[in-house]
Amino acid sequence: MGPLQIKDILQTAPENQSVVVKGWVRTKRESKNAIFIALNDGSTIHNIQAVAEPGQFSAELLLTVTTGSCLKVTGQLIASQGSGQAVEVKITDLEVYGTADPEQYPLQPKRHSLEFLREIAHLRPRTNTFSAILRIRHALAFAVHQYFNEKGFFYLHTPVITASDAEGAGEMFRVTTLDLNNLPRTEEGAINFKEDFFGREANLTVSGQLEGELGAMALSKIYTFGPTFRAENSNTTRHLAEFWMIEPEMAFFELEDNMDLAEDFVKKVITYALVNCKDDLNFLQNRLTEEEKNKPQNERSLPLLEKLAFVVDNPFERLTYTEAIEILLKSKPQKEGKFQFPVTGWGIDLSSEHERYLVEKHFKKPVILTNYPREIKSFYMKLDEDGKTVRAMDVLFPGIGEIIGGSQREENYDKLLGRVHEVGIDPENVWWYLETRKFGTAPHSGFGLGFERLVQFVTGMGNIRDVIPFPRYPKSAEF
Repeated sequence: MGPLQIKDILQTAPENQSVVVKGWVRTKRESKNAIFIALNDGSTIHNIQAVAEPGQFSAELLLTVTTGSCLKVTGQLIASQGSGQAVEVKITDLEVYGTADPEQYPLQPKRHSLEFLREIAHLRPRTNTFSAILRIRHALAFAVHQYFNEKGFFYLHTPVITASDAEGAGEMFRVTTLDLNNLPRTEEGAINFKEDFFGREANLTVSGQLEGELGAMALSKIYTFGPTFRAENSNTTRHLAEFWMIEPEMAFFELEDNMDLAEDFVKKVITYALVNCKDDLNFLQNRLTEEEKNKPQNERSLPLLEKLAFVVDNPFERLTYTEAIEILLKSKPQKEGKFQFPVTGWGIDLSSEHERYLVEKHFKKPVILTNYPREIKSFYMKLDEDGKTVRAMDVLFPGIGEIIGGSQREENYDKLLGRVHEVGIDPENVWWYLETRKFGTAPHSGFGLGFERLVQFVTGMGNIRDVIPFPRYPKSAEF
């Protein structure tokens, strides 16, 4: 199965046994008594120190051992003579797999800005910060699958190419094989999509939810976890053009069941990261603490581990949108004009500053808001009896605002058809979705969680572009 990884070697008792270490050089330091090489293979935030004696290897060979070069080191595992590590490798043989010219290699041992590292996304996983983020991202993805498997859910693969717009927002990437320099036209002069590959307009999906509901109407409990795409021309720290969504859909779940599942789910996956990614989380917390020192005291965030414990250890507060509006209208920031977007009354779409006030200042715990006005929510959400609100729910976290959006879905055919007409969707485009309400309809619910939003919360990173290996955003599709 290949050589032992550095993570495992660091946990091994030193008995002068022979070991082989393969990895990339982080630093090399020479003194008159020894040559110290710090190696890392990405399996852990920690390096392993390999030590050679002066004159043991040729000067020509050692000149190729620079930051970024890749080595195979053979030697004895011994107790470390210095502080900072329990074991080290006494080198007996050294092979250079690949060199890294220090005049050209951009990741020299110094602090680099996140903006600079985005420009070299092919190399940034070799840094401590991004290797930690990617290990945490893996752990969270594993925890998602483990959680749903243990709860009796089935993993459903929904289409990446679709002819429907689940959100009705229209900001979608078109998929076509038509020759853009010689587009076929109808008699009216419009593009003739009947000549296209699928015989109709097609796009990259913005959500797997609608197809997920179809699966839930047969398998009872399903979840999707796949890439989604939005052609939103946004350059904020919260938006990506390509990202991953987790979307469970459950037959026979009503709004209360949906909230219970969402709360349990996020607590369990965050707990998994806390248990299994301690070293990486401690590293990121120390990094963030250094950054926070430059901010005024009243603008500093909770330490990362405290913020995660805030979510895991507190029961989520549940209240209606109407109750939230009443609290916000009476709040100090509202009365003193501190909100960037003043709360004008019932019916507004809450901004992240309103959501964070409820979580961080008023309740001091995560919040689930329910029963939003129908006008600001999607067509598929179940109407409440008052006809004014829908059975929606949003989970709000500290520092980020909304992290989960969901609802009980409308299972009544006539009401759903009415909402389809109301928002201007052609029923022919969603005939299959409507038809599930004609054949064995049932109460059902679900929610969506943007995976990068979760990774951003758990790692404490300020920009969502830094929690996905190769970010896609306006005017950027490198790598």
